[in-house]
Amino acid sequence: MSPARSQTTTLVGLDIGGTKSHGVRWLDGQVVAEAKTGSANVQNVSVQVAQDNIAQMFEALGLGHIDKVVAGAGGIDTAADAQRLRSMIAVHAPEADIEVVHDSHLILAAGHASTGMAVILGTGSAVWGINAAGKEARAGGWGYLLGDEASGYWMGREAVRHTLRKFNREEPIGELGRLVLEANHVSSPDELIGLFHGDTDRRYWAQQSPLVFQAYGAGDAGATRIIDEAVAYMVTALGDVSSVLGIAGPVVIGGGLGMHQPLYQERLRAPLAGIGLEGIAFLGEDPVFGALFLAGKDCF
Repeated sequence: MSPARSQTTTLVGLDIGGTKSHGVRWLDGQVVAEAKTGSANVQNVSVQVAQDNIAQMFEALGLGHIDKVVAGAGGIDTAADAQRLRSMIAVHAPEADIEVVHDSHLILAAGHASTGMAVILGTGSAVWGINAAGKEARAGGWGYLLGDEASGYWMGREAVRHTLRKFNREEPIGELGRLVLEANHVSSPDELIGLFHGDTDRRYWAQQSPLVFQAYGAGDAGATRIIDEAVAYMVTALGDVSSVLGIAGPVVIGGGLGMHQPLYQERLRAPLAGIGLEGIAFLGEDPVFGALFLAGKDCF
């Protein structure tokens, strides 16, 4: 019989996305602090900015002893990626057991599932899954230069490309083009080229993804095409992971776009069910709370 635990247990969960980081501190399973900072993902910001944002996060969550840290981040594709983030965290939690995972793991855990498939639909996109035998599979999650289809950034970029294409053909730019020009405070589509290649970043364009859904609601053909392509991509990506793992679900969808765009959710449900996927759910709480589920057996 193991001795009773005489000390309290402190857990810190971190969800490090492409545009922001979200942290929660638990004491014996109860939330005692929560904070948000800028991104600490070195695929999106410099190492110095990442270090500064991690320092700001731990300061906001409170100093003192930490038993365990569970950190999920995009771009954790190799052991070296995980070790780099672990080293930055260890400066602020030197005595903690630090577990670093891809941020898709947090989404599945936030859905209170230990097996199944997780989908990130935020600034970027990714699909990851794990079956009962512990086999893992993924689709996408390669970053914006190689993919990120169906994501917020992808939709924002596609809206710009649609507008430019219409302009080059001397065709009416339609409702989507009008919204894009208005949102970017320009009068002509060719002004978007310099703006896109200028000081704007992925977050700037990802934040314009709602324009696509607004135009879709008005019947814009370009917006309809973009959403159709996004849905088709997600069907293929989830179908690939499902086939590799031999599972049909559950499917837990998170990320800002996946959690907060009802029209996107509506468009995804039927096609995903149509390929035999089950237990399709959209997160109702932020992925960082999956850290408690991941750490539960070890800490509480």
